[in-house]
Amino acid sequence: MSQTLSENILKKIKKGVVIPAHPLALTRKRKLDERRQKALTRYYLSAGAGGVAIGVHTTQFEIHDKKIGLYRPVLELGCETISEYENRVKNNEPIIKIAGVIGKTGQAVQEAMLAKDLGYHAVLLSMAAFREATNEEMIQHVQEIARIIPVFGFYLQVSVGGRRLDYDFWRRFAEIENVVAIKIAPFNRYQTIDVIRAVADSGREIALYTGNDDNIVFDLLTVFRFGIRTLRIVGGLLGHWACWTLRAVEILNKIHSIVEGNKTIPSEILTLGVEITDCNAAIFDAANDFAGCIPGIHEILRRQGFLEGIWTLKEEETLSPGQKEEIDRIYKAYPHLNDDEFVAEHLNEWLR
Repeated sequence: MSQTLSENILKKIKKGVVIPAHPLALTRKRKLDERRQKALTRYYLSAGAGGVAIGVHTTQFEIHDKKIGLYRPVLELGCETISEYENRVKNNEPIIKIAGVIGKTGQAVQEAMLAKDLGYHAVLLSMAAFREATNEEMIQHVQEIARIIPVFGFYLQVSVGGRRLDYDFWRRFAEIENVVAIKIAPFNRYQTIDVIRAVADSGREIALYTGNDDNIVFDLLTVFRFGIRTLRIVGGLLGHWACWTLRAVEILNKIHSIVEGNKTIPSEILTLGVEITDCNAAIFDAANDFAGCIPGIHEILRRQGFLEGIWTLKEEETLSPGQKEEIDRIYKAYPHLNDDEFVAEHLNEWLR
């Protein structure tokens, strides 16, 4: 039987929240560092994130490799830490748990069933394995997964392993009953509009989340109008929000206040949007086609004390030439965008 979302989880997704794409904490020997992995989860929840996404691109797709064997342990650790937080805080605010699912249908079904069994609410479904597939083949794949667990669609940018997905794909995708949200992350205005127009034309109420790290604030502020339907992107599921998360929560809350109050958009928030994009260029290594995007996130978290190093599962993956200097630059240029003081105050508590 297909899992469906409880009313309070669905309501929270539709309202729009901060969902960091969870990184992977490794030791110097490139083994899972459980203590630091849990500390990161505690940080996101303490910063006010409404959910976490684990097993996604920022967690490193290599964990899905059975030879590496980290997919289940990392998902289990995330659930354990979230449950601990929910039991301690007891504010009746459930945390949205999203598991990344990849691969062809056989692998994706196994991962979706595991996510369901562990208590995840939905899966972020990557289509990267279907590089040469037709829309019909991909839709059949999504339908198989949606029979198991609610689906968060995922338009991953081509430069980090995604594929082009056209309007017709998203129009059919939006008709699948157990699709509850879509993360739009092609880093492309035309392709972003394809997704939103398809959802508008479907008539469905599907939550839209930005994954466009180069356009976060503008995505969240924009009214998208297609005929008589208007839609908004309500939240974000972002690797960019895996660091400086407290500021991300504050910014989303401010944008919600502007949108819900139908207020004039102040010029300073547009300026803030450009500053955030400039930060992302450094952290995600835009100058080198995002080759250092995961090490860049790790470098911020290393400076804050969460990680001992910037190691990933691929030994050759590290900061690009000049990327460290770019991160130094944005730290100096935009001190109001980091949350180092908040982290320093609570780090020992999270690392317990």
